[in-house]
Amino acid sequence: MTTVPQPVTDDSIRVRQLSHYQFSWVAGAPGESGTWTLQLVLDQGAWEEVLTIDEDDADVLQDLLASSRTVHYDIDRRVLMFGTTPVGQP
Repeated sequence: MTTVPQPVTDDSIRVRQLSHYQFSWVAGAPGESGTWTLQLVLDQGAWEEVLTIDEDDADVLQDLLASSRTVHYDIDRRVLMFGTTPVGQP
């Protein structure tokens, strides 16, 4: 049997469900490109993460986030996982 470190705390949970998100754009210096960020609110605010992304990623992520019913985020690997499919489903 696997030993689970005790106590289990908010910091010990490594994969969380996305509750809310917010895109932001910060202006760059004159003549320079701005910076896109994506703030993730996970497990109803138990954890937050801010990702710096480029314009193309912001466009794709906005489409994926709008069309996915369930999104999870792996904190250690910094991976967004979109949707779930039951085993045995195409």
